[in-house]
Parts: sequence; structure tokens; C-alpha cells
Amino acid sequence: MRTTLNLPKDLIDEAMKATQINTKTQLIITALEDLIRKSKLSGLKEFKGKIDLDIDMNAIRGHQCRY
Repeated sequence: MRTTLNLPKDLIDEAMKATQINTKTQLIITALEDLIRKSKLSGLKEFKGKIDLDIDMNAIRGHQCRY
């Protein structure tokens, strides 16, 4: 989908330099994906400590408790 955006050149240049992304399109796609990911993670953090999953992390990681 083609869209016209009015973005500050210095902001785009800085973001491209920081991320090593060479095209504006890929930069915007990456930024949107990251924004969505962060938003979803923020929503999941609300459930911290409220759900008992009964998971043995040592078994999942293949470690044995030394004690």
C-alpha cells in the first residue's frame, strides 16, 4: 500500500544509521513491527503473577537442581 508521510529527515537518518537499515520502507516496517510487539508484551505483563502455569523451568532447560 502506498502512503505519503511527512517525516523529519534527521529522525529518519538517525534511525537508519542506528539500525543499519538501508531503505525507508524497511525502516518504517521494522518500526511498526517493534511498536506492535512492545504493545503486546505490555499487555502480557499485566498477567505477571496472576496465572499459575505449574512449569518446572529446570526441567524445560534440561538442568538439574544441585540442592
